[in-house]
Amino acid sequence: MRIIAGAFKGRRLAPVKGRIRPTAAKVREAVFSILGPAVDGVRVLDLFAGTGALGIEALSRGAAAAVFVEDHPESLKVLRRNLADLGLVDRTTVWALPVAMALKKVADRGENFGLAFLDPPYGGGMAVAALGALAAFDLLAPGARVVVEHSRRESLPEACGGLTRLTVRRYGDTQVAFYLMAATDEPLAHP
Repeated sequence: MRIIAGAFKGRRLAPVKGRIRPTAAKVREAVFSILGPAVDGVRVLDLFAGTGALGIEALSRGAAAAVFVEDHPESLKVLRRNLADLGLVDRTTVWALPVAMALKKVADRGENFGLAFLDPPYGGGMAVAALGALAAFDLLAPGARVVVEHSRRESLPEACGGLTRLTVRRYGDTQVAFYLMAATDEPLAHP
């Protein structure tokens, strides 16, 4: 798996063997094409981070800093290795906790983000639960974008807290929903 664009374009990320379903390169490329300049200078929250591919891609494309949440031991080792290999340790924080616990701790610290990625295991309602928790903990800046990768067999709400779903794109069995936090008129760029 390689970084698609930006400062780390072409650099390889170490994979996690077996357990996770990494975001395909074509899906990552489409996501960042849709996000456009919304990545520049923002703080990123990458939930269910796995290898960190989404958050690292955002950092490569100009995000200021990133917080990664992952609780699987093998994924954590790979995530930390990828951050170290790219020299990103000083711009990142890794929370080795389940998402709900990590969101509470991050909220207690008063952190706030302009972009969040949610890529939970497919099925089981984890995407809907994480989206609801993210909205409930008031972690998103006005105008923040939230990108949720999920199975096409899973339905996500049109709105959640101050979040409004803007569009859903389908790539095989994967769907990607884009949400916008209230208090902005800025539209998403479209490829």
